[in-house]
Amino acid sequence: MADAMSQEKERRRKIMRGYFGIGIEGASKAMNVGALFRTAHAFGAGFVFTVAADYDEREGGRADTSDATGNVPFYAFPDAEVLLLPKDCALIGIELLDDAVELPSFRHPHRAAYVLGRERGSLSSGMIARCDYIVKIPTAFCVNVGLAGAIVMYDRVLTLGRFPPRPVRAGGPTEKLPKHVYGPPVLGRKAAKYRASPPRDE
Repeated sequence: MADAMSQEKERRRKIMRGYFGIGIEGASKAMNVGALFRTAHAFGAGFVFTVAADYDEREGGRADTSDATGNVPFYAFPDAEVLLLPKDCALIGIELLDDAVELPSFRHPHRAAYVLGRERGSLSSGMIARCDYIVKIPTAFCVNVGLAGAIVMYDRVLTLGRFPPRPVRAGGPTEKLPKHVYGPPVLGRKAAKYRASPPRDE
């Protein structure tokens, strides 16, 4: 069983470049947070986090049956101002705003952190101001925060992952995924250029 999980983790690592984290601001229902974190763990999140949230890991653990916070880095930030992300990591707010980008039209950055709002509210103005992008799921009304997170993570895997193309007719793929071809190493090209350069006169 452990070998199968290890192989699956390695397969996911090869599917998609970059990394992502996902979190929630102002959560009050630990079970929803636990469900979000469990789904994030399943999708291969690099980290999970809460902002200004009262999250009881013991209660949330009833939904987080994969023990995401025991296997993935977990950060609890007191407010949006001190939210700290890795270098060059884009912050993406998931919110139903009129001027937000619709998820099917959004190009996910390779390095990203997604943040969702509280169960019965929205992202704070401070959090929205910090976001590089605001994205909305094209639904008629808000959905459960755990479900919203799952939709966003699935869309990321769908658009950044490497899968065989969908067939024109109904059913599974009819073409195999082409083998990935790696280009020449960048450092090797630079080294070759330096070797080819004539020596300078002292």
